[in-house]
Amino acid sequence: MRQFDAPPPAPSGGGGGLVGGGGAGGLQGRQTQGTIAPIPIAIPIFLGPDPKLSAEIADVVQNDLGGSGLFEPLDRGSFLEQVRDVNAAPRFPDWRSIRADALVVGDVSRGADGRIVAQFRLWDATTGKQLAGQRFATSAQNWRRVGHIIADQVYKQLTGESGYFDTRVVFVDETGPKDKRVKRLAIMDQDGFNVRLLSKGQELVLTPRFSPTNQEITFMSYAGDQPRVFLMNLETGQREIVGDFPGMTFAPRFSPDGQRVIMSLQAEGNSAIYELDLRSRQRRQLTQGTSIDTSPSYSPDGRQVVFETDRDGSQQIYAMNSDGSNQHRISQGEGRYSTPVWSPRGDYIAFTKQLGGRFLIGVMRPDGSGERVLTEGYHNEGPTWAPNGRVLMFFRESQGETGGAGIFSVDLTGYNERTIRTPSFASDPAWSPLLN
Repeated sequence: MRQFDAPPPAPSGGGGGLVGGGGAGGLQGRQTQGTIAPIPIAIPIFLGPDPKLSAEIADVVQNDLGGSGLFEPLDRGSFLEQVRDVNAAPRFPDWRSIRADALVVGDVSRGADGRIVAQFRLWDATTGKQLAGQRFATSAQNWRRVGHIIADQVYKQLTGESGYFDTRVVFVDETGPKDKRVKRLAIMDQDGFNVRLLSKGQELVLTPRFSPTNQEITFMSYAGDQPRVFLMNLETGQREIVGDFPGMTFAPRFSPDGQRVIMSLQAEGNSAIYELDLRSRQRRQLTQGTSIDTSPSYSPDGRQVVFETDRDGSQQIYAMNSDGSNQHRISQGEGRYSTPVWSPRGDYIAFTKQLGGRFLIGVMRPDGSGERVLTEGYHNEGPTWAPNGRVLMFFRESQGETGGAGIFSVDLTGYNERTIRTPSFASDPAWSPLLN
């Protein structure tokens, strides 16, 4: 997708600002200072010769921002000004009178080659300054990505945090009766659209995870009677077994540089954590002993690994250096801890916790302090971080004979829990890095 800055409009009314100007002044401060109140934002239907396409892209922007919980998209029926030219400065008093702190206007057209050409401008309605402006050219099938990219830029300008909307999620699609579920690898946009199946359901698949490049995933699948860790190229669909390990291998994750895969290897009732160099195919054992060590996850700098182990008699979270040294317990509370995963920002570790018959999703700092529960339910499991480290997805099993797993998201504060729509039951989500 080609991106290039849109030129600033001729100043009139409230005056034009600099293209891509840094920060949103008072708007940005409202969020970074921890205020929960969402920013009122106006997103009129975009202009263009194809009204349906223009409206759909504007709706993607609105749904992304509204779904984050940090923005309050205003009712389009309340708008006083009808935007007729994306390059003209808006009538800011009209927008301020309906409480809009920010305004997003856009235009969508098709080039002679059939590609979509879109542009947008983000305005601070209180100061009359333009905060961002950009044009995009992309293939027609990427039209939803245009909306996600615009939403990411608005999110970043008004909150000071990177966005997370132009991303994908790989997960396990589940269909059929509860006792005979067919599980297939699948991939979708972070908002649940554009679902594509990656396997045919002829084998059990679990724990898919993205590479840092977005081009590959690693996952566990049963090859015959033995679970094996595989790599799959998302563009070609080609797959290969990761290493020729004896016994069962499971719970794989990529290193931050994408050059290594860390996983568990089970033998004689115990499991240890191994690291495989994907270039040399050399493997290294990181943990030893009679315990079950599994679910390893690298820190963002690749220098440390967090994992779960029962070496203390119940499942707890341990951390170690990436060479296996300095293994030490970090979980400090009551209950059984599992599925730890390091935030992309490095500031928190998410986990699943079983306590008193409840399944909790929570976070703690890398030293185990500051533990907080974000959500609880009948069976919550498998947290995965958005690339900005401020939102998590997880899956939750519903009760009953007809129940099954569904994917949910929740922000780091524990607010704004939302259901992610999927065509059938779904589990084991894993969030990709930003695509652009």
